[in-house]
Amino acid sequence: MATQSEVALEESLIKKLADGGYQRVKIDDVTDLKRNFKSQLEKFNKITLEESEFNQILTFLDGGTVFDKAKKLRDRYALKREGEPVKYIQFLNKKDWCKNIFQVTNQITMEGKYKNRYDVTILINGLPLVQIELKKRGIELKKAFNQINRYQYHSFSGLFQYVQIFVISNGVNTRYYANNRNLSFKYSFYWKDKDNRNISNLDEFADTFLEKCHLSKMISKYIVLNETEKALMVLRAYQYYAVEAILDKALNTKQNGYVWHTTGSGKTLTSFKVSQLLSENENIDKIIFVVDRKDLDYQTTKEFNSFCNDSVDGTDNTRSLVKQLLGPNKLIITTIQKLTKAIVKHEKHLDNVKDKKVILMFDECHRSQFGDMHKKITGFFTNLQFFGFTGTPIFAVNANKNRTTRDIFGDKLHTYVIKDAIRDQNVLGFCVEYLNTIKSNVKIDIEVEDIDRKEVMDADVRIEKIVDFIIANHKRKTYNKEFNAILAVSSVNVLKKYYDTFKNKEHDLKIATIFSYDDNEEIQGDKHSRDKLDEYIADYNEIFGTNFSTNTFSQYYVDVSKRAKDKQIDILIVVNMFLTGFDNKFLNTLYVDKNLKYHSLIQAFSRTNRLLNEKKKHGNIVCFRNLKKFTDKAIQLYSDEDAAEIVLMKPYAVYVEEFNKILVELFELTSDVYDVDNLPSEVELKQFVQIFRALLRIITRLYIFTEFTFDDLDINEQDFEDFKSKYLDLYIESNSTEKVSILDDVDFEIELIRRDDINVAYILTLLKELDYNSPSFDKDKKFILDTMEKSHELRSKMELIERFINENIPEICNRETIESEFEDFIEKEKKQAINDLIEDEKLKEDITKGIIAEYEFSGKMRNDLIKNSFTEKMGLIEKRSKLKLIKEHIINLVDKFSW
Repeated sequence: MATQSEVALEESLIKKLADGGYQRVKIDDVTDLKRNFKSQLEKFNKITLEESEFNQILTFLDGGTVFDKAKKLRDRYALKREGEPVKYIQFLNKKDWCKNIFQVTNQITMEGKYKNRYDVTILINGLPLVQIELKKRGIELKKAFNQINRYQYHSFSGLFQYVQIFVISNGVNTRYYANNRNLSFKYSFYWKDKDNRNISNLDEFADTFLEKCHLSKMISKYIVLNETEKALMVLRAYQYYAVEAILDKALNTKQNGYVWHTTGSGKTLTSFKVSQLLSENENIDKIIFVVDRKDLDYQTTKEFNSFCNDSVDGTDNTRSLVKQLLGPNKLIITTIQKLTKAIVKHEKHLDNVKDKKVILMFDECHRSQFGDMHKKITGFFTNLQFFGFTGTPIFAVNANKNRTTRDIFGDKLHTYVIKDAIRDQNVLGFCVEYLNTIKSNVKIDIEVEDIDRKEVMDADVRIEKIVDFIIANHKRKTYNKEFNAILAVSSVNVLKKYYDTFKNKEHDLKIATIFSYDDNEEIQGDKHSRDKLDEYIADYNEIFGTNFSTNTFSQYYVDVSKRAKDKQIDILIVVNMFLTGFDNKFLNTLYVDKNLKYHSLIQAFSRTNRLLNEKKKHGNIVCFRNLKKFTDKAIQLYSDEDAAEIVLMKPYAVYVEEFNKILVELFELTSDVYDVDNLPSEVELKQFVQIFRALLRIITRLYIFTEFTFDDLDINEQDFEDFKSKYLDLYIESNSTEKVSILDDVDFEIELIRRDDINVAYILTLLKELDYNSPSFDKDKKFILDTMEKSHELRSKMELIERFINENIPEICNRETIESEFEDFIEKEKKQAINDLIEDEKLKEDITKGIIAEYEFSGKMRNDLIKNSFTEKMGLIEKRSKLKLIKEHIINLVDKFSW
């Protein structure tokens, strides 16, 4: 059967659009295009235009770039007629988008440097706003993309510069993207359904994305004009569904909710668009976008304003924030700390605001939203809804017996997880290397009281070995410093060791650091941490000609962020800062010497996975600790959109009762805080620590209840804090038992113990960890198969894996043998597949096996040998057909059984 031609594909699409309400029109050239535009503009604006008036409008529309024209499209033209009021000519109905006028045409001829004919053009109110380029089935989709690029250089001009969205399709695959001068195929997207299933077939795409009301809505509401880049940005499907879900909740209910979109998938654009749309609603008084750190306050304000000039006035202090809350600003960005402080310090001044309709948008709702600040904010406003965005929600498994994201924010409104983003190439995957830094007969990984594990991990000689490794390998990891890196370490004291070690080594790397300090910390060594930071900032000032100190910490933070993004810093050493919320597309490597798990691990790893160019294939993660178990768990958790997110919390009254019951034990032991010092022995002191620790665990849970008050407890707040002070001092002393040094038994070396590519190959290794007797067996099996199904590399091997799991895993008692069992299975299946091929196609056995062996070795096949393998006589045409068929069979067979 002949394949569908490009002409047939074009005609089929136009017919579908016409059946969906588009008017089909014939437009041959630019003259017809202008004539049609005039008639549609008159119809849309209910006016008859003189030729001179229409020419004035064309002159108005003609000037500027594509970006300028996108603004004009959304603007109006003031038509002045003598003796009449000004008539405003509208080009697009942004509010009632279905009331625009929709037409479709094809094969418009445009002449520029060269003559071109465009496949299918969608006109809205007579303007060409969507251009569709088609290739016949079997032709690479990128050729249609390249063709549009060529049109832009050769013939796109005049009214065609008003195109907002391009669509490319070969019938089987269909993508869309915004019109910009500098385009990349990487920034073309599949449309999806709400469950993130690609709608790639052109027929289905036409039914959904090109449906006239939806398309008009995308152009009217979901294209963002980026003022910094002077570029159009169209929302991706998952961003669209998230915005729509929040709008529905905010405008039609009083419920809250949160959006789970994986880190790096464009959360700022999503949050800006929903905030912008909410700010246009007259029933909403304030939209407050709440972040939890100064850098995010600066970064998010900058990004919001890049989408729309002066759309946000970022707050510098609480007074400024109070002024904005009382003033006309509808959209405000502030930190959770400043908003809490403003509410506590200026509560009386804010009486006029507390009852207004307020929407709070929480950035990264898994972090600061679980404590007292969140409770104070949400308790202050009386007519409030709040929504959160997170790439790493808190679930039952990583809630540490506290509340989950769902407990705080309510329903999950939309999900787009890390496996979706990697599959869609919206973020990069990770390559993780696990390096062993310790050689010893002593088991360092197991914490026991008589081994000072921390002493080993923080040993100077170990840190020096790691620094030597980084210096030797950094240029290779970063393509000769084309990219840069973060080194994440376990504590400020360890950070000082790393920084000083780098400083004392010969290298050409620019090293910088930043960390927070406690004014009242215990001084270790000869200097307070603040003094050391000032010393390190002085080095920074010398390198970059700046003049910062800890007195200007906030400005220093912003400058470090900017220089890191500009590749002026090669390695930034941190403890926690910059491991969340920091977007630097030039960052490709994370060195890790600290324990990370669940959301903290994913957040830190995700600093490296922003798209940039062809060289940046993945994020490099170099672990100097064996975090493999935690990495596997985190990837699985955050690849599962159905991850359990409910912690079965007890009712508030139950926790109160438990607290007061344990309090009786405390008072029986010591009724007064000052009697703690007079407890008769270490036995009673240890008993006090254990009792008060139990009270702290319960009160941590009580704090998260809105109704919590000390009036419900049998102790007042001051007395509780006094007891807490005693407990902390005693607990610190009780934890400072002397530990035995084992440094003499330890040899420090850097040795690669494992490298995982967190993509299809990485997921395959989970096969060895499948446990048939585990309650999660079916879920783990589905995770592996779903990942394979979405992978071009592994899709052909999926049926083999599924059969191996079903037929072999239940029978394997010793999981250590799974790998060898799997190899035996593959070998057996491969032999059978070769024999089936020989038998089915009637081939000579020895020659065929030789051809397969040669192809496995060299990737080449000789046509004459394949012909010699035929046992049947056949004509020339039949022989050519058979030759092609056998080649395809061998390629598929080798691909299927290559592991």
